[in-house]
Amino acid sequence: MTLSSPDPIFADPRLAACYDTFDGERDDLPPYRAILAEHSARTVIDVGCGTGSLATLLAADGLTVTGVDPALASLDVARRKPHAEAVTWRHGTAEDLPPLGADAAVMTGNVAQVFVTDESWAATLRGIRGALRPGGVLVFETRRPGRRAWEEWQADTAETLHEVPGIGPVRQRQTGVEVALPLVTFSDEFRFADGMVLTSTSTLRWRDEAELRDTLAATGFDVEEIREAPDRPGREYVVIARAV
Repeated sequence: MTLSSPDPIFADPRLAACYDTFDGERDDLPPYRAILAEHSARTVIDVGCGTGSLATLLAADGLTVTGVDPALASLDVARRKPHAEAVTWRHGTAEDLPPLGADAAVMTGNVAQVFVTDESWAATLRGIRGALRPGGVLVFETRRPGRRAWEEWQADTAETLHEVPGIGPVRQRQTGVEVALPLVTFSDEFRFADGMVLTSTSTLRWRDEAELRDTLAATGFDVEEIREAPDRPGREYVVIARAV
């Protein structure tokens, strides 16, 4: 099993337990359900499934779902959710997936951007390709470089208070954004009511449309369509590619 090192916000048990509250309303998930329905997908792999928000939603729809993630703490949260028993949970990465013959694979949120090297991105795409049936679809979102989202992050220094069920108040504060394109690294500090302070640092890679098309073609995919994200128009690409 080849495991990457997940960011603390996903891997630390205390932060993972808070993640769904930090993330807020997941209005990005219904479009994935719609796209999968468009492609008549019945077996789906959720790559970087995290705390299982999409995987359990799809399982509730009656789909056969495999969720894979390198963060055990996030998987522990996922396994406690309604419909979790209908999902096959795998601790690992896309590179570890067997040939599942799945109809579709998805990467939501920032998952497609956590692969910061060319090698890790290509290995992830090859792993997904190997787990799909011929003609299966890969659907993922990734932020548009031209939108320069990091500038908003740099300006957002206000502290946020979250009330986390079962944990209590947690104060979140951005502590820095470092831009070294195509990479952007950002850190957040979390203060708990008992005085514990935890910090999580993440790095994301920005890829333009040409690079996305080239890397997908090199790993066994044809790009079928690149859409707008309906909940964030102009901010993200939603890529739909077919395994060839």
